[in-house]
Amino acid sequence: MDASDLLAALANARPFSKTAITNLGVLNEAYHYQKPSSFSRGLRLNFGAVSVLLISGTASIDETGQSIHIGDFRAQLRRTYANITALLEAEGATWHTIVRTSCYLRDIERDYAAFNEERTAFFQQLGLDPLPASTGIQAILCRPELLVEIEAIAVICHGPDAGAGTA
Repeated sequence: MDASDLLAALANARPFSKTAITNLGVLNEAYHYQKPSSFSRGLRLNFGAVSVLLISGTASIDETGQSIHIGDFRAQLRRTYANITALLEAEGATWHTIVRTSCYLRDIERDYAAFNEERTAFFQQLGLDPLPASTGIQAILCRPELLVEIEAIAVICHGPDAGAGTA
């Protein structure tokens, strides 16, 4: 399925449904935190033969809602990737279905080189080609101890002609 087929499928798919994405083995729901926050870990939008996964900003948080790897940028990034991977797996998706990431770094000047090294190694290990579109942004994150947060968009095409976007 090429881009024009994908757009046609989206345009012809009415109505669509949405469901929350979760993986409680890795991340609990933010509204269960000691200081609750109201958002879904992600949403799955189903448009007929196409599903779009919108993964919320994800960071180095454990299954109890605690920040982990305080002060260790690389370890926080690896946990962030593991959390996103688990959310994708909960929906039958992989990093190969990711089309875009937005990457928020607390200190982009200090941490971008390490970020790019870790991201490159992670993507190479997965054999991603083409790479997802991506934006790197310096931002103040929701917890002062967090150094990186990533949100992602994945597209899954269902059916016999789905191509590489098949989950």
